[in-house]
Amino acid sequence: MVKKDLSYKGKTLEELQAMDIKEFMTYAPSRIRRSLKRGFTDQQKKLLLKVGKYREGKIKKPIKTQCRNMVIIPALLGVPIQVYNGKEYFTVEITLEVLGKYLGELVVTRRKVEHSAPGIGATKSSSAMSVK
Repeated sequence: MVKKDLSYKGKTLEELQAMDIKEFMTYAPSRIRRSLKRGFTDQQKKLLLKVGKYREGKIKKPIKTQCRNMVIIPALLGVPIQVYNGKEYFTVEITLEVLGKYLGELVVTRRKVEHSAPGIGATKSSSAMSVK
């Protein structure tokens, strides 16, 4: 089943970009609403300023941030943001599907652990093995 028109809780992309944060809070889930009610931190405010510069055309590259606790609001729609996962930056394109989530939810911080063969001395039988 394919969605024909993209919307967030009945609002189209144009309506979402036109609304302010207070109006968006009425459509957001309670956890996000409480987070937005407290206001933005200094790091989140800097990110929003960079997004404004990106929209004006002053910044051409994707915006790098370590602010994983930033709520994705309509002002961020369509902006590529590189989010830090603890080791490297991953690019996230902000779309309607991720609206109302945190940036940290979109970038995985843990990987599957893959071990190679056990080393010498790791098991009792490995001491009998040759070094080659």
